[in-house]
Amino acid sequence: MSFSCHVLASFLLIFICSTKGAAPTNITVLGKLGDDINLNIPEFQMKDTVDDIRWGKDINKIAQYSVKKKKKTLYQRKEKYHIFENGTLKIKRLERNDSGNYMLKIYDQDGKNMLEKMFDLRILEVVSKPNMSWSCTNRTLTCQVTSGTDPKLNLYQNGNYVREDNKIIVYKWSNLNTVQFECTASNNISEESRTEKIKCSEQGMNIYLILGICVGGVLLLVFVALLILYISRRKKQPRRRNGEELDIRAHRITSEERSRKPHHIPGSAPQNPAASQPPPPPGHRTQAPGHRPPPPSHRGQHQPQHQPQKRPLPPSGTQGHQQKGPPLPRPRVQPKPPRGATENS
Repeated sequence: MSFSCHVLASFLLIFICSTKGAAPTNITVLGKLGDDINLNIPEFQMKDTVDDIRWGKDINKIAQYSVKKKKKTLYQRKEKYHIFENGTLKIKRLERNDSGNYMLKIYDQDGKNMLEKMFDLRILEVVSKPNMSWSCTNRTLTCQVTSGTDPKLNLYQNGNYVREDNKIIVYKWSNLNTVQFECTASNNISEESRTEKIKCSEQGMNIYLILGICVGGVLLLVFVALLILYISRRKKQPRRRNGEELDIRAHRITSEERSRKPHHIPGSAPQNPAASQPPPPPGHRTQAPGHRPPPPSHRGQHQPQHQPQKRPLPPSGTQGHQQKGPPLPRPRVQPKPPRGATENS
């Protein structure tokens, strides 16, 4: 192909591109969750030929600005969007559903497309301050971030880089009693860091061992106390049984004695012996029960000077208990002859 043909083809290509307008370019924009953001138009200057600026999200219209009329039109969510005279779109209080593709189109007075751009808005959450914990027993450090979009952790020991990870880092350091660590959490829109100086003494290294010994000693004392209590209770049980047996035996003996008493001593004999004898005939004088008359053969004999002293009778309650065998017979009372018989004689 000749040189003239190359020149002609290049001219036609330039002419076609200029008539169609600029091709849309994608621009990635990062927004912070909860903040406002401005979608600025890069490499654009306002000219007299500019007539209309339009913004849209996906396939929906958002805002429009007419340069000649100086009229701003918001199609949806007026409290959410705002368009400036230079064509910049402001989005207030970013939410997660605000992420997406925003299309910008600029037209001249003849209605031709002067500029077309695509903005890819991504909403990110800021990272939280990292948490650091450590153990002097096994010399292990843990650095962790709890919130944030796509966080990255970096760990430094005494100013030297150690390790990198996404959400958590577990690191075991060498045998050093004093060491300084710095943990940094970051993403594309935020960064947080924490620094800790760790001192591990020998006493601190053995604190778990000391606690284990103390707990073991307490458990041993409790076990010994329970064992002694159990043995003492086992020893008291035979004594209680022996005492109960003795009580049962004593109760049996007393019950047997009580059951035998009515057979030996009738309850009515000692208390009222005259009740069992037949009643005397009429006109008969009863003698006192305490004096016993002598038989007729001894009435004329001389009575002894000193009569024997009578024994005191025991109480009625104990008399029946001390007397053994059947009761003594009572003396018969001689009936007194009637008065008529004595006079005739």
